[in-house]
Amino acid sequence: MELEKISYDNKIVKAFIIATVTFGIVGMTVGLLAAIQLFYPLWNFDLQYTTFGRIRPLHTNAIIFAFVGNAMFVGVYYSMQRLLKTRMFSDLLSWIHFWGWQLIILAAAISLPLGMTTSKEYAELEWPIDIAITVIWVVFGWNMIGTILKRREKHMYVAIWFYIATFVTVAVLHIVNSFEIPVTFFKSYSWYAGVQDALVQWWYGHNAVAFFLTTPFLGLMYYFLPKAANRPVYSYRLSIVHFWSLIFIYIWAGPHHLLYTALPDWAQSLGVVFSIMLIAPSWGGMLNGLLTLRGAWDRVREDPVLKFMVVAVTAYGMATLEGPLLSLKNVNAIAHFTDWIIAHVHVGGLGWNGFLTFGMLYWIIPRMWGTKLYSTKLANLHFWIGTLGIMFYALPLYIAGVVQSLMWKEFTADGFLQYQNFLETTTQILPMYMLRAVGGTLYLTGVLIMTYNLIKTAYAGKFVANEEAEVAPMVKTASSGGHWHHVLESKPILFTSLALVAILIGGAIEMVPTFLIKSNIPTIASVKPYTPLELHGRDIYIREGCVGCHSQMVRPFRSEVQRYDPTNGEYSKAGEYVYDHPFLWGSKRTGPDLQRIGAKYADSWHYRHMLAPGDVSNGSIMPAYPWLYEQMIDKELTAKMISALRTVGVPYEEGYEEKANEDLDRQASRISENLSMEGYDVVKEAEIVALIAYLQRLGTDIKESKVAEK
Repeated sequence: MELEKISYDNKIVKAFIIATVTFGIVGMTVGLLAAIQLFYPLWNFDLQYTTFGRIRPLHTNAIIFAFVGNAMFVGVYYSMQRLLKTRMFSDLLSWIHFWGWQLIILAAAISLPLGMTTSKEYAELEWPIDIAITVIWVVFGWNMIGTILKRREKHMYVAIWFYIATFVTVAVLHIVNSFEIPVTFFKSYSWYAGVQDALVQWWYGHNAVAFFLTTPFLGLMYYFLPKAANRPVYSYRLSIVHFWSLIFIYIWAGPHHLLYTALPDWAQSLGVVFSIMLIAPSWGGMLNGLLTLRGAWDRVREDPVLKFMVVAVTAYGMATLEGPLLSLKNVNAIAHFTDWIIAHVHVGGLGWNGFLTFGMLYWIIPRMWGTKLYSTKLANLHFWIGTLGIMFYALPLYIAGVVQSLMWKEFTADGFLQYQNFLETTTQILPMYMLRAVGGTLYLTGVLIMTYNLIKTAYAGKFVANEEAEVAPMVKTASSGGHWHHVLESKPILFTSLALVAILIGGAIEMVPTFLIKSNIPTIASVKPYTPLELHGRDIYIREGCVGCHSQMVRPFRSEVQRYDPTNGEYSKAGEYVYDHPFLWGSKRTGPDLQRIGAKYADSWHYRHMLAPGDVSNGSIMPAYPWLYEQMIDKELTAKMISALRTVGVPYEEGYEEKANEDLDRQASRISENLSMEGYDVVKEAEIVALIAYLQRLGTDIKESKVAEK
């Protein structure tokens, strides 16, 4: 058989490598800044663009989509060509994908500090960017599927399975979660409301972790770990079980982020059951990776690539054991809303995604530049500094999380909360936040060492832009006979279709009843739509990222009801959120829950608190918001806001948008007059007035309902 000469495209891999390292440094630096702000809030530099609420989503997006995303594309473009024995389907599509993705990242880096956000975790980007993501993701998938179809290898290696599942699932997740109604070019409202929005968001959010941070990196593990170890994958059959069970089960687990919330109990229970089931396929994958190293463990002591990969796979195993355990209701009752969850996420992010990326880069770059790694000693130094960084990051936050939860729930012998002031909890764990910043500094230092090492490696060699190879053409034979999965691997379109079906089942079973059966979301007659001024205030709340530190979900625990609503004793109900586009339940309490904050304090308290939090609440780590007193709301947007919300089901009467500003002015005047009576002169159109209106509304409808019942 005559061999064909082809060339692999290394230029696109090089471009993604540069983007990976660059955005890794940027994203980690922003993360370190956010970590410092939690014990030294003055590090926002008195700028509205650098407050914790705005840079936290910038950090998560930079790490997930810029650093990890570009790293994923490095591995996919490098491995896919060699596994399929062909160049990518289209060089043009490759470069459209690269530049399109980098422009999306740039748009995120500009828009998020400006406060242009949907507030939905891992999906904060506004609708024009969402559309751009969809287009570029289709380009990526087009190029990938095209490459698979023109392959010279009949059977698809296991890594390709995970790449296919990543493409189809992320496409579904992104499109469904991104349904929103535009108000302006920079503002939209979620198509879903309240409980339904929360379910869709965490179906997306958990599976963004699953199918953007996990499945593609499992594909990279299955390619690069055997290459680095010079050993075949331990078990082909285990790979099959790992893949199909993982993608089927993972998609069900989203509701475990919403335990003890207003989500229907049956949906919560499904999330718990399937989360526990996830242990089996996750650990199957981990063991398949580690057992691949049989006979090569002696090399782990010397080879930094293997060091990074072994710790990465171990971190994957630990994170995927901890996740299901956190989904148990009794464990979740302790961990949710605490820093325990932050520690859990970062064990996966820093250990699994970060270390596997580093190992991959150390392996790829010497080969693409035709040389040896510049310094093995520096690579080993990076490994140990990075490992210490993970430990200094995670362990203090585990301690902080447990301390938080115990203090929130502690009662005196007389039946009163031991720590009635929420700030007592915050001040107690500030040393842990400082240690977390030390861990972040160590980890970032390791990345800088790696960058120097890789640059020196590249300068020592010569870049091979088009890597020549000789491959045999694929012989087309009948697909009958042999192992059933071998047959399936030879049919990529069928394989992709089955993967799509596998991931659609769970989402459909969880979401369709929640949307169509009204008893899942009982209505409360006293709950009314927000007033125009309150809508403006809510948009400001979203813009400033307040949901990153404050929840709006009082869970049915004695400690929470007594802390947040001691007078009425009401925990949060599904019917309270039917007009919330988007939902704002939050996932972390750095500050207290705000769902019952309405009418608890005078307008002047909120005025003073937003201007100087530390003066009003001694020990507060919340930054000041002086710009709210200078910036005015845009009343020209009011009609568009009302019209958009009516489109998604909020029952504003027809034509109300024409007179909405009249109601806005009346409510703003009342608040302005209240403030004036206490010596605070403020223009009624000031943003602080709108924010006060929103905060004073929270939880008051349910209180009115209870009064009416009496």
